[in-house]
Amino acid sequence: MHETRERVLAAIADEPVSGPELASRLDISRAAVWKHVEALREAGFGIASDDAGYTLTDVPEFGGSAVQYGLDAPFEIEYHNAISSTNARARDLADEGATDVVVLADEQTGGRGRLDRTWHSPSGGIWLSVLFRPDVPMAATPVYTLAAAVAVARAAREAGIEAVIKWPNDVLVRVEGEERKLVGILTEMEGEADRVSWVVVGIGINANVDPGALPSEADATSLSAVRGEPVDRRRFTQRVLETFDTVGTDPDAILDEWREYAATLGRQVRIDTPNREVVGEAVDIEYPGSLVVDTGDELVTVSAGDCDHLRPIR
Repeated sequence: MHETRERVLAAIADEPVSGPELASRLDISRAAVWKHVEALREAGFGIASDDAGYTLTDVPEFGGSAVQYGLDAPFEIEYHNAISSTNARARDLADEGATDVVVLADEQTGGRGRLDRTWHSPSGGIWLSVLFRPDVPMAATPVYTLAAAVAVARAAREAGIEAVIKWPNDVLVRVEGEERKLVGILTEMEGEADRVSWVVVGIGINANVDPGALPSEADATSLSAVRGEPVDRRRFTQRVLETFDTVGTDPDAILDEWREYAATLGRQVRIDTPNREVVGEAVDIEYPGSLVVDTGDELVTVSAGDCDHLRPIR
């Protein structure tokens, strides 16, 4: 959001402020104040004006300016009503040299998941990709997938949903004894072995989506279906980004909180890796995101693969 518009909103959030007073505080002309107010109204902000001045009365339900307003994280928001893929757009921005940008959309028309699987992204969801440039080696990047899962699980729990994390990149909820998928995460990166150039973490959240709009074979559900009412998408998105920004800088905190929310630990699992099938009990997670499996004969550390839960948690 335009910096001056952020300052206008901050000034009128709690009490009326006159046009001349705003102009004085912001060191701009009264005509410029009016233009910024009109631009904010066009973006969906409710701004009343009377003899006492301008007052903020309403914030949009969703959108770039809405999420940017009050966001306690250092990201710029690029919003699209519909886009083919937020990850693809974030990669384009990375090639242009951008960083600390979130590409956010109400709908994706060509979303993809791991292994190039289709990711259904209807209107009403939260489809976002975070572009940033951490000073870490390539081998460390899986930790950001864990951080994203923690961020979404925490936000879901704050919204009253007992979300759990399935290794390596899903957030689930138990519905009538069955695990249903709420969120998928796809992390992409570019760089050399010793240093990352950029990382894009794509997070697809079935927020206020009718489960009938999701593929039945995906065993998916939505936040609104579980709650019985819509979530505040603006605030949910902010909480995800704020948590991702804070836990993403502390690997120990990521691993500890991931363990707290994990549905995979303590479960009998089958993991298809590029080289073999690993079957056993998932016993721990190790930095930067490897799953430790006790096969009965040995402890196997798995860094990547498709994981199936074979029996309920004890």
